[in-house]
Amino acid sequence: MLMAVEIDQVEAFVAIVRGGGFTRAASLLHLSQPAVSRRLDLLERELGAPLFERIRSGVILTEAGRTFLPHAEGVLACMRDGLDSVRALHQVDRGTITLALVGTLASTTLTGCLQRFREAHPRVELRLRTALSQEISVLVRRGDATLGLRYGGDPHPEMLSISIYDEPMMVVCSPSHRLGRRRSVAPSALGAERWVAFPPRNDAFYDPYPWSLQNRLAAWGLSPAEIIPIDSLTAQKRMVEAGFGLALLPESSVDEELRTGTLRAMRTTGTRVTIPVVLIHRRRAYLSGAARALMAELTAWPSRQTPPRATNGSVSRRARGNRGTGGVAAKSCALEPGGGVGPGHLARRGKT
Repeated sequence: MLMAVEIDQVEAFVAIVRGGGFTRAASLLHLSQPAVSRRLDLLERELGAPLFERIRSGVILTEAGRTFLPHAEGVLACMRDGLDSVRALHQVDRGTITLALVGTLASTTLTGCLQRFREAHPRVELRLRTALSQEISVLVRRGDATLGLRYGGDPHPEMLSISIYDEPMMVVCSPSHRLGRRRSVAPSALGAERWVAFPPRNDAFYDPYPWSLQNRLAAWGLSPAEIIPIDSLTAQKRMVEAGFGLALLPESSVDEELRTGTLRAMRTTGTRVTIPVVLIHRRRAYLSGAARALMAELTAWPSRQTPPRATNGSVSRRARGNRGTGGVAAKSCALEPGGGVGPGHLARRGKT
């Protein structure tokens, strides 16, 4: 016999979790606080267990609450899928698509890809959210994002991963660095160097991009090394330009700096370093025609990338990535790489 759990009760529970308490949940749902409390009370009675522990600063999830949360988010995501599928019967090439992506990818020719999609589908509202790779998976799994573009695949059984391409990584340095003008540099020559990188996460999340440097240093026999943790791609590049250290960065994210000469590519000998860029979505998710069109555009994106011009003695090994195609940044927004799960929606006049 099915339990008499109603969608609005589940919605109230998830809103309390995401809002951090009853007051914020009431605001999110446009309800009074007693109405939210009543819905939660009915849900807890039906489940036969308390979902929150009340503390002085607010509420925290109980073990039952932590167990129920992913199922509650899945129920709401499936309900949204059902509504979208019915609406799609009457609305061709309309609706909203949320794409969650690693912020560093916004510094590549991906912006041109998104611009082409917007021009081909002007009635579709495309929203962007930036996050770390594992956080992108969470956003897609709970239905807050239709598609995700991240580094590395997602092994979760509810997720489907589609390989887009392998992004080459390169060691960059200041133009005044002592090794910057060498034709090739042996990894052993980098033993005394400082590095600038994203800080690795200390929780259960494994994000392949922040760990790519640690893995490469270990392979070169240079671990441990001094690493300056900087949680912004733009700040990392500025620190390297100022001579604070070296960085291992996606080649597509440093095209402009290599062309203008503010950064120099350091040719390290040995195995080339790459990191996979993967498109993900929920295996059972409803994908509208517009969502499938965006997937096709993203899948074709690598083949439309062109090699950059070489300047200042820095010849890129990459056969991709001309940032000059990034017209969507001027029309919509410039996304700051990195960061956690935040709104990050595509704005008409974005921040720089």
